[in-house]
Amino acid sequence: MATTKELKMTVRLFLKAYRWRENSPIPWTPLAKPLADCRVALVSSAGFVPPGQAKFDESVRGGDSTFRVVPRNTEPGELSDSHRSESFDHTAMEADPDLAFPLTRIRELADEGFLGEVAPRHLSYMGSITAPEHLMRESAPAGAAVLIEDQVDLALLVPV
Repeated sequence: MATTKELKMTVRLFLKAYRWRENSPIPWTPLAKPLADCRVALVSSAGFVPPGQAKFDESVRGGDSTFRVVPRNTEPGELSDSHRSESFDHTAMEADPDLAFPLTRIRELADEGFLGEVAPRHLSYMGSITAPEHLMRESAPAGAAVLIEDQVDLALLVPV
């Protein structure tokens, strides 16, 4: 991750002027069962797109707050990076998508019995959403509905 001094002047000025929001109360539900009995899904802000799905729309002012559904059988190497932020080096997550979307790792943990099972669907959002109202009101609840439909017990959030 870059330090503030390493960012472009335009990004530093934007961060200084940005109206940060506080999400309160923080939505939280404690686990009702052991991890070994949980169905686990990934929710990442890596902006990854699985094969056959449209890239995130960079022209949306404030950021494309939609999400892409990543099926369980997707290989991380098949995901394409469409994250709009230039504030970090994308090289590592493009070389190893498991860094930002650790699907291989949760499969391994499920195979070892540490996790109950891997959910059938996972979610990829775009990070760097500077106008989050649509995300908070529509896209996040729609993503939560997918996870509820899949009877997910635990969503692992992977911020990028």
